[in-house]
Amino acid sequence: MNGEMQKKIINRFRRIEGQVRGLEKLMEGEAPCIEILTQVSAVTAAVKRAGTEIIRIYLEQCMVETSGKSEAERKQKMEEFQRSLSRYIDMA
Repeated sequence: MNGEMQKKIINRFRRIEGQVRGLEKLMEGEAPCIEILTQVSAVTAAVKRAGTEIIRIYLEQCMVETSGKSEAERKQKMEEFQRSLSRYIDMA
């Protein structure tokens, strides 16, 4: 992942971290459940968007790197990606 893309993802995670800290404060302040659930939903969506962006970057960069590789290496890389993608999908 190049430097600029990495910075964008890190910034996303920092915003998510801030959202999670906000959730802690809501819980400590005994905010209404509906407000807390709304914020949990926002954090979940932000994490999914970050994951989707990482998948896009992976497909653009990492899979292209396999073009000069052997069939076995390409197959291994694709299987690795599929396992990772399955874990990502299962978290939804």
